[in-house]
Amino acid sequence: MGKRRTQRKNAAMLDSDDDNSSVTSSSTMSVSGTEELEVNKDSLLDEAVDALYEKRGSTREKALTVIIEAFNGNLQHQFVEKKFATLLHQCLNSIKKGSKKEISLASHAIGLLALTVGLGDNAREILEESITPLSQAFKSGSESSKIASLLECLAIITFVGGNDPEETEKSMQIMWQLVHPKLGSNVITVKPSAAVITAVVSAWSFLLTTMDGRGLSPKIWQGSITYLSSLLDKDDRSVRIAAGEALAVIFEVGSLEKFAAEFKGSSDGSVSEGNKSKEGYSHIQGLKGKILNQVRDLSMEAGGKGSAKKVLNDQRNLFKDVLEFLEDGYCPETSMKIGWDSLQTSTWSQLIQLNFLRHFLGGGFIKHMQENEFLKDVFGFTPKRRNLLGSEHISNSEKRIYKSPNSVINKVRTQHLNKQRMLSEGRNIGHFAVNVGDEDS
Repeated sequence: MGKRRTQRKNAAMLDSDDDNSSVTSSSTMSVSGTEELEVNKDSLLDEAVDALYEKRGSTREKALTVIIEAFNGNLQHQFVEKKFATLLHQCLNSIKKGSKKEISLASHAIGLLALTVGLGDNAREILEESITPLSQAFKSGSESSKIASLLECLAIITFVGGNDPEETEKSMQIMWQLVHPKLGSNVITVKPSAAVITAVVSAWSFLLTTMDGRGLSPKIWQGSITYLSSLLDKDDRSVRIAAGEALAVIFEVGSLEKFAAEFKGSSDGSVSEGNKSKEGYSHIQGLKGKILNQVRDLSMEAGGKGSAKKVLNDQRNLFKDVLEFLEDGYCPETSMKIGWDSLQTSTWSQLIQLNFLRHFLGGGFIKHMQENEFLKDVFGFTPKRRNLLGSEHISNSEKRIYKSPNSVINKVRTQHLNKQRMLSEGRNIGHFAVNVGDEDS
């Protein structure tokens, strides 16, 4: 009886006109005790998935918001085991038939689902089932926030579920055609906005970090360096920053000739292979020189009237790093605090992946980095063991509680530590291998 009342209450909350924050707070205020709270959260998540079948779009939007908050806040492995297929297909239905807001929310939910399941058959199923609906959704309108969400979703599900370079390259092509339609038959007549260009280039760069430059198709990507170089001259700083990051990744993965414009011989085809090779090399060196000058100028750009100081500083700092990389070969080394631990990056590919995933997960990034095995493998990150309070440093009063032989906390802590000691010897540290090509290509 109590369970039915809880379900009815949760359904009513999802169907109400209150904002999203009231959904979360209302679901937690009426319960006491951790166990009851967890049951209530699970029940609300079940009700949210059921609400995706409702006809009212606003109800589905609220349900998707609840799902996103749940997947951001905790690793929902048990829930996924029960309702993986249901959640995936209802989100895909939202992408096919929903409003712009619903499409954005459903796209984000699918990305979170992929990160939660990690490597394996489920991730592959997400990619295979989603690629067509996402491709079609790109054609249904050019609203920037919707396109950006679809791009992030495609990038994430390919990053997790793409098993071979051809699959990754297919997703990269779908993205690229949004801003460079001459590469495909589905020509978009609407000129992409700066926000769409930024989103496309960022998602494309994110997937490029997983590729070996030598495995890329030259027919697909010829001229991409020239296009990205042209973006460095655009007025929008976000576009310039995205293009600068993309160029840094291209130079890092190598095989620059595959990204440069195809060198054309004489009209009668009489140019020898030796001369063609020399002229092709000269062409690439010319591109490098042009980009180097652009990067140097952007690293020192003075702020104009009305310019946002933070974005200007971000641009200067990025292009200073790119300049040092192009001139001396040094990649920026970064360190980010994850709880009490530090996550380091030492390549452009790692940095681009970190920034993209951090932006996608938002407030859930720290939680996922600490507990998501897939992400820990991606970055080779192993958080140190913590006590039950999640910290190495506890107050004197907390120490007294822990030391009490009759303390429930002390008993649970002892069991926890014993289990951790048993497991630690067999624990292996995984590492996600990012393929890096020859920089001297």
